Amino acid sequence: MQAQAASSRQQLFNAAAQEFHVPVNVLSAISYNESRWENHGAEQSIDGGYGLMDLRGPIIAQQDGKGTGTPKTVSSSNEYTLNTAASLLNVPADQLKTNDQQNIRGAAAVLASYEKKLNNGQLPTSVNDWYGAVMQFAGSANGTAAAGFADDVYTTLSEGAALTTSDGQKISLPAANVTPNKQNLPANLKALLAPQSVSGGAECPQTLNCRFIPAGYAQNSADPTDYGNYDNADRSNDMQIKYIVIHDTEGSYDSAINHFQDTSSYVSANYVIRSSDGAITQMVHNNGVSWGAADWYVNMHAINIEHEGIAAQGNTWYTEAMYKSSATLVRWLANKYHIPLDRQHIIGHDNVPTGSPAIMPLQHWDPGPYWNWNHYMALLHGISDQAELQWDAHTFSGTQKTVTINPSFTTNQQLFSDCQTGTCVNLPTQGSSTVFVRTQPNFTAPLVSDQYVHPDGSVGTNRDNDWGDQATYGEQFAWAGQQGDWTAIWYNGQEGWIYNPSNAPVASVTHGHTVVARAGQTNIPVYGDAYPEASAYPQDGTVPVQALSPLYTLPAGQAYATTGEVLPTDYYYDWTINYSAPHDHMVVVGSQKFYQITYNHRVAFVKASDVRFQN
Repeated sequence: MQAQAASSRQQLFNAAAQEFHVPVNVLSAISYNESRWENHGAEQSIDGGYGLMDLRGPIIAQQDGKGTGTPKTVSSSNEYTLNTAASLLNVPADQLKTNDQQNIRGAAAVLASYEKKLNNGQLPTSVNDWYGAVMQFAGSANGTAAAGFADDVYTTLSEGAALTTSDGQKISLPAANVTPNKQNLPANLKALLAPQSVSGGAECPQTLNCRFIPAGYAQNSADPTDYGNYDNADRSNDMQIKYIVIHDTEGSYDSAINHFQDTSSYVSANYVIRSSDGAITQMVHNNGVSWGAADWYVNMHAINIEHEGIAAQGNTWYTEAMYKSSATLVRWLANKYHIPLDRQHIIGHDNVPTGSPAIMPLQHWDPGPYWNWNHYMALLHGISDQAELQWDAHTFSGTQKTVTINPSFTTNQQLFSDCQTGTCVNLPTQGSSTVFVRTQPNFTAPLVSDQYVHPDGSVGTNRDNDWGDQATYGEQFAWAGQQGDWTAIWYNGQEGWIYNPSNAPVASVTHGHTVVARAGQTNIPVYGDAYPEASAYPQDGTVPVQALSPLYTLPAGQAYATTGEVLPTDYYYDWTINYSAPHDHMVVVGSQKFYQITYNHRVAFVKASDVRFQN
């Protein structure tokens, strides 16, 4: 049975290629670039794609990347290849989303239809002559994205690829001697090959392969407040850049770039990094505010970096070339903007809160438990992975007893399941940066639960996207106790326990700073933003006062680790694209102060007036 399963997907490529007279290696190379030959079930990729071939449909609902509103229903200007394939095959679109055979057949039918339109009803015999159809399959009217996708597919054809998928299928694509034929393209596609205009060069170290392609920036309707996908600003002078947020794209490099250029997507990043070679595309200049973290306060102060990959697949996408390129970029940015190289400032999207309880259930969990924070932070510090483990254990100042999560990635083999395809499956065992947090010091005790992940009050799970019971490499928590091989931390308003045996430790008892509720107070509000007090805003009411909505509470008697930095409060008011509102693009600065704490898997903020700082 296993031998049959190991070749079935390869057979589906062969069958679709024969049926529609499309080169099988073109089909396979497209799938490799879009999905690494993995089926994502009914889950959409970043550009609304489904399945092995990333057949694109309307994006049902997308988190507001800006972090100031509600999730968006996206109506993309790009072609919906899912609908085209369904029409060509006379197969329901829902079947194309989840069925491998129909998904591949749909892509083959679409490619053949493109090529026939390009060649007067004929299909070419040479792989080299399918370049135009591959460009069109990218679904983008933007030349940089369309040509970039086709170039990446032909690079895969030239170099070949092979891997074993998460469900045990061994798929290979032999290297081929190919030279894409760009000379015989019709005028409309040739025009897309012309260099695209850009605004300024990439902000990168000279040693990296960087380019600048601007994210979309335009008004989407008659309403000047309806625009995408970032905000112009002057952060060198009026807003301190103090975070770097690590994301993954949940799709291909080219689809992310394409998506960020579409202003109806309402999302962007400062940088996108390719898996195969670490190539970098900057899309928002660092003085501007990219819409990436879904928390406006964090976006105001962060550089968002997307990494090509899918969190549930881990090291299938997270390559050494990507880690090294990203670390070189981040080290350069941290030096330029005076950002500490620690996990309180170099954070994942999964560590970012939101400003609203209503949005918290939608907040992302990338780059996920398979991102190798141990190795990544070692690259940032220029030391070995083992030395990094020791560095993380002893780097914090302060006298309070704290716990730093620092498992060795290679030996920390945790079992995760993934339920995003509609059926929960156990993922292949691989290294992880994450440890689980339980309610009691034993393996039969439930995992802790977060109200935004489990609103029904059920216990935590080992799902990869269940961030409410996870503690990740580099996070620091206040120490709460020890029983045998179990270490207790204050986590999410309760005492949480992690298995931390002395012969294979996953955390170090260290010293740092903490905060506790001030005497006589209990259930201190815990926020996802650090905005100014109402009196700091213009008193004419033209700039709406940003209400602080508590996400959690900090009970009396519990301590939470903090950086010790007292955060000033500010709010960037960017209401329209054309500066037509009074005080538009104003930075409101307050006198209210906050501390940043590690409350659970995410960072959060508490008012300095509500807590007592413990050095």
